Amino acid sequence: MASLLQGVRLPDNQDLLLMQEGMQMRKVRSKNWKKLRYFRLQDDGMTVWHSRQIGWRAKPSFSISDVETVREGHESELLRGLAEEFPLEQGFTVVFHGRRSNLDLVANSAKEAQIWIRGLQLLVDVVTSMDQQEQLDQPGWLSDWFQRGDKNQDGRMTFREVQRLLRLMNVEMDQEYAVQLFQAADKSQSGTLEGEEFVEFYKALTKRPEVEELFEKFSADGQKLTLLEFVDFLREEQKEGDRAPDLALELIDRHEPSDSGKRRHVLSMDGFLSYLCSKDGDIFNPACRPIYQDMTQPLSHYYINSSHNTYLVGDQLCGQSSVEGYIRALRRGCRCVEVDVWDGPNGEPIVYHGHTLTSRILFQDVVATVAQYAFQTSDYPVILSLENHCSLEQQEVMAHHLTEILGEQLLSTTLDGLLPIELPSPEELRRKILLKGKKSRTLEEDLEEEEEEPEQKLEMEAQSEPKPEPEPQELSPRSKDRKEEEKSKPMLCPSLSALVVYLKNVPFRNFTHSREHYRFYEISSFSEAKAKSLVKEAGNEFVRHNTWQLSRVYPSGLRTDSSNYNPQELWNAGCQMVAMNVQTAGLEMDICDGLFRQNSGCGYVLKPDFLCDTQSSFHPERPISPFKAQTLLIQVISGQQLPKLDNTKEGSIVDPLVKVEIIGVRPDTTRQETSYVENNGFNPYWGQTLCFRVLVPELALLRFVVEDYDWKSRNDFVGQYTLPWTCMQQGYRHIHLLSRDGTSLHPASIFVHVCIQEELEEAEG
Repeated sequence: MASLLQGVRLPDNQDLLLMQEGMQMRKVRSKNWKKLRYFRLQDDGMTVWHSRQIGWRAKPSFSISDVETVREGHESELLRGLAEEFPLEQGFTVVFHGRRSNLDLVANSAKEAQIWIRGLQLLVDVVTSMDQQEQLDQPGWLSDWFQRGDKNQDGRMTFREVQRLLRLMNVEMDQEYAVQLFQAADKSQSGTLEGEEFVEFYKALTKRPEVEELFEKFSADGQKLTLLEFVDFLREEQKEGDRAPDLALELIDRHEPSDSGKRRHVLSMDGFLSYLCSKDGDIFNPACRPIYQDMTQPLSHYYINSSHNTYLVGDQLCGQSSVEGYIRALRRGCRCVEVDVWDGPNGEPIVYHGHTLTSRILFQDVVATVAQYAFQTSDYPVILSLENHCSLEQQEVMAHHLTEILGEQLLSTTLDGLLPIELPSPEELRRKILLKGKKSRTLEEDLEEEEEEPEQKLEMEAQSEPKPEPEPQELSPRSKDRKEEEKSKPMLCPSLSALVVYLKNVPFRNFTHSREHYRFYEISSFSEAKAKSLVKEAGNEFVRHNTWQLSRVYPSGLRTDSSNYNPQELWNAGCQMVAMNVQTAGLEMDICDGLFRQNSGCGYVLKPDFLCDTQSSFHPERPISPFKAQTLLIQVISGQQLPKLDNTKEGSIVDPLVKVEIIGVRPDTTRQETSYVENNGFNPYWGQTLCFRVLVPELALLRFVVEDYDWKSRNDFVGQYTLPWTCMQQGYRHIHLLSRDGTSLHPASIFVHVCIQEELEEAEG
């Protein structure tokens, strides 16, 4: 297999050499499940296999491309609980992308643990730095396929083994054609394929006739695209406009493999395919990947990536509470996390889902985890949504932990110490943690108190004590409301109450009441049922409410399985914090991930202008002019290397079809699908065009779903990709598919042509 591995650009590193020799370590799943396993980094440098003992049959453990990061032992909740049995410096945790469980390992010594920690992190960094086409050319995962197909592990593959491998790779191929490709690749004429020969066989297998046809349409000689021909392609098909000439030079420099081609400013077929498969040729506009939005507007003008019952990693009744829930939520870009706090033993508050069988964790551990991970993914503010069920004594402890552990990160007064007139912006609140919770007084009263001298304050308190309550008729409506609120309010510890600055919880009654009685720094929470009914009954009022005040929506209490609701219905009304059970994959989380994929995944997305205007006439249920409708034409051309649903079944090949879904305001929400292609997941061709008319494109998301057609039952999910309409590039584009879990299904993709047509007349809803 050595010849296949020559192309892998692995760093020359002692740790990696030792990992390739293999080491015995203990795999830990719980306090009771700890088993010795022999782990070895494969020669390809891309996969780790394990066996029960040295010399026993090994099987794949994980691929480096699946690893997000590596943590040291002291950072693992599980390993900390076993510190008396195993020294923490001997342990480490492999953290995977998506929702796959962490892998906790204990080495025989701290030195051996460090070899794996350093080596794995180095490989993760190498994989992360490789772009799409390099990953496509990387023989690492090809080597993995080779090892799976090479049944007797002799480093060469017979035609029979190749046939078996094709079925594993989801390819149904005419035997005569397969023999032809096999013989052409068998340069040594040995009747078997070795490493490099297998690579050639694979390249022949993955030829793209539909891309070659497109290339030849724009190339005069069929061999290359001249600079002018490539500019024409970018302008006419890719809708790149005036930037096409400069962009063409950039793209040739980035994607043309030959130096002579770069010098002559021409693009070969290989360079053209490299461009189309790269981030530049992706359906998601690269301009929307970094922070590209104005981050200086009030918080109420943004959608905020929000998590519900963040401490739970399972269901709502018996699930495990874990700080891992906070780590995962914050790392995936959530900016609002929820903390349910109750009185705990030994005077220490605990976090769990009250009155259920969910496990408990210490409040101080949650705060420490938030302090550590709050700004690893994004610099923009994190909101701690506190559900406080504690006694006064333990509220004091909460306030102590928050101020001591978070320190300067915690926002404990207004930014400039003065009374603001609107909510601050994400930019002003960079690297700050805000508390959302109950507050016994107004912000005005807090600031007045801060201005008073201590002696003056004591004097005023002494004077105010004997004063009788004013008569009700002397109170303004706002004061009346505050008095009523205070009567119903549970006891609140002043030191904890003072830490709530811009996000004071208030109960919602109706929109008129909020306008007359509430301030911009107060926030109401709505159950999903209440919020949905308000969207239907008073959609425009809800839109206007959300221009100046924040709203948080949370899932129904009946969702004990931690299922989710469609956040789009609430985003349509401008609700900023639509809290999701982020531990549960599915359509709803695809929509959420799709919206927050833009703007560097920072967790804040600017709402459209008509959802930020206090006088907005927009009604999400009845959208009318001045919005111009657009027509979207999507030609679904082909698919590439769609994964098998069950790799263990050699006999089954997928029958793929593509569904395109528009998710937006109710009149825009629709879906269409192609016909299915029988027995071809490797390179299916559809060539079908789907047409959509969209009234409010600013609020629309597109979801591309590949399914395996099944005439007997529901189609099986293969992969999906969701993105905002405003981040979509026109022209010939690849869509790189994600798993149900949101992780990459590389190299699986679909190839499409996108065309958006503006309607001249204003659309009536």
